[in-house]
Amino acid sequence: MVEAISMASSVTVRLPRGVAKRLEREAKRVGLSLEEYILELALRDLDPSERVWGHIEASKDFLEQAKEELKEGNVRQAAEKVWGAAALSIKAYAEWKEGRRLASHKELWEYMRKLVRELGPWVREVWMYANSMHICFYEEWCDGEDVEEALKRVRKLVSEIGRRIKA
Repeated sequence: MVEAISMASSVTVRLPRGVAKRLEREAKRVGLSLEEYILELALRDLDPSERVWGHIEASKDFLEQAKEELKEGNVRQAAEKVWGAAALSIKAYAEWKEGRRLASHKELWEYMRKLVRELGPWVREVWMYANSMHICFYEEWCDGEDVEEALKRVRKLVSEIGRRIKA
């Protein structure tokens, strides 16, 4: 059995190893971390407004987790959480604004360009930082300072999208 521990409510979910491996393979196939993939599965059948807020809340949680991972010296995991926060916030905005569910990296990049036109060129810079964190997760070339800078910038994106959705 493989255990997944919920930090928010201290709940442990036990999965057979074969199921966990299958989930990991599927997550990798679609270009998501295991956490992001499971989150997508959990939110998939919710009402659209609940799904939007689920993505925003998960984005905020990922940023906090990234901060904790950095404190523990786990730069690679922190980097992936930063990327996940950016991706989920863009997914939230697309669904809120157009009812569109983004399902691929290509769609995230396309929608980022819409956000640049709508929110300003700073969004492209944030997205580039976030994507460098995704690469860092796989290549392990960045350091804590790089992740801290990306974290600061992605936090601005998550906050701005959350503010607009709330308005």
